Amino acid sequence: MTHLPLTLLRRQKYIQDQLDESAATKKKMFEACSADILKAVDAIFNALNNKKKILLCGNGGSAADSQHMATELVIRMSKPNRPAIPAIALTTDTSMLTAGGNDIGFENIFSRQVEALGNDGDILIAITTSGNSENIIRAINEAKKRGLTVIGFLGKDGGASKNLVDVPIIIPSNDTQRIQEGHITLAHIICGIIEDELFG
Repeated sequence: MTHLPLTLLRRQKYIQDQLDESAATKKKMFEACSADILKAVDAIFNALNNKKKILLCGNGGSAADSQHMATELVIRMSKPNRPAIPAIALTTDTSMLTAGGNDIGFENIFSRQVEALGNDGDILIAITTSGNSENIIRAINEAKKRGLTVIGFLGKDGGASKNLVDVPIIIPSNDTQRIQEGHITLAHIICGIIEDELFG
């Protein structure tokens, strides 16, 4: 039982350190990301004003962020009784993903869906903490080929995706956890601006 107070202190310090790191990363985002966030918002407004849609993709935690952001757009974030915003997460259909992985390779599971669903003027939001996920890179390339505007939610140095997307938004961190936290904050900021300016 004598180890308990020390364990408790360690845990409390870990909690404090994690919260401090998360807060510090988010504070850095204003200077590092604001200009690109505004570019992304302008691109999304342009698409929505032209009756276009938003596609989203990512792996793992970034898949969850894709689904989260799509839900905020289609259902709502904070504005009740507003019209739906057309958004599709390419990460949710298990039959599509498993057939794609089995038949045409995991590296093609998103690009194939972009080929099927993406139209000129649509938006692709590609979420990758490293910027180097092969299936994301292929989705970006397919989107560009089809005339979509691509917004990258990235981290670290932006990876290979940085120079492929139209608007790279790079969270100023090398820690995957902090990048993921930055991405969902970024999603909420963008959804909030869209809701506020479209629906008052």
